[in-house]
Amino acid sequence: MFLYTDRMTQLSDLRKSYERAELNEDASHADPLKQFEQWLGEAIQAEVPEPNAMTLATVGSNLRPSTRVVLIKGFDERGIVWFTNYESRKGQQLAGNPYAALQFHWVELERVVRVEGIVEKVSAEESDTYFHSRPLDSRIGAWASPQSQVISGRGVLVANAARYGAQFILQPPRPPHWGGYRLQADQWEFWQGRKSRLHDRLRYSLQPNTDKGEKLWVRERLAP
Repeated sequence: MFLYTDRMTQLSDLRKSYERAELNEDASHADPLKQFEQWLGEAIQAEVPEPNAMTLATVGSNLRPSTRVVLIKGFDERGIVWFTNYESRKGQQLAGNPYAALQFHWVELERVVRVEGIVEKVSAEESDTYFHSRPLDSRIGAWASPQSQVISGRGVLVANAARYGAQFILQPPRPPHWGGYRLQADQWEFWQGRKSRLHDRLRYSLQPNTDKGEKLWVRERLAP
C-alpha cells in the first residue's frame, strides 16, 4: 500500500481530535429542518469557506454512484433546492433514478449533515426567477457550456460564450435545458465530531403515524 510521505509524515499518522461541540437529543430540534437551519446559520456566521457547498450523490443506470459539489440555493419544508444543467451527467442520472443524497461538511465546525430523498424539478417559474437573478456572465455560461459533454478544448467554451453573448446581449433567456431541482428529504443525519472518535450522530427518519394517517420524524442516535 502506498503511503504519502512528506517530512516523515505518513497518511496513516494524520489524526485530529474533535472537541469543539456536542450534539444530544435534549438540545437538538425535533424537526430536522429546524436543526439544519440552525447549523447552516452557524456555519455562515462562523464564515467557514463556502458554507452553501454540498456534495450531491446520484446513481446511474449502470448502478455506479457518482458525486459532485453543487450549491444550495434555497430550502423549506418542501426540500433543498439547487440549479444546474438538466442534460448534465447528474441530470441524466436523476431522470433515470430520482433518488439522491446530499452532504454538507463544515470542517471548521467539525460537523456533517447528510440528507437522502427523492428529487424533482422545481417549477419553471422558480427556475426563471433564480436564473434572472444571476450575474450576466453566469447566464451566458449556462448557454455556453454543454455540461458533461466531451469538448476539444477550452476554446469551445470561449467561442460559445462570445456567440451567445452577441446573440442575447444583456437579456439571455433561461435555457430550456437549465433549471432547478428539489430534494424532498425522508432521512437526515447530523454528525458532530467528538473526542476519542465517539462522535455524536442523530438520524431523523420520516415514518408513518398510523394514528393520524400522516408521517412524522423519528429521531434516533446512531453509534459512531
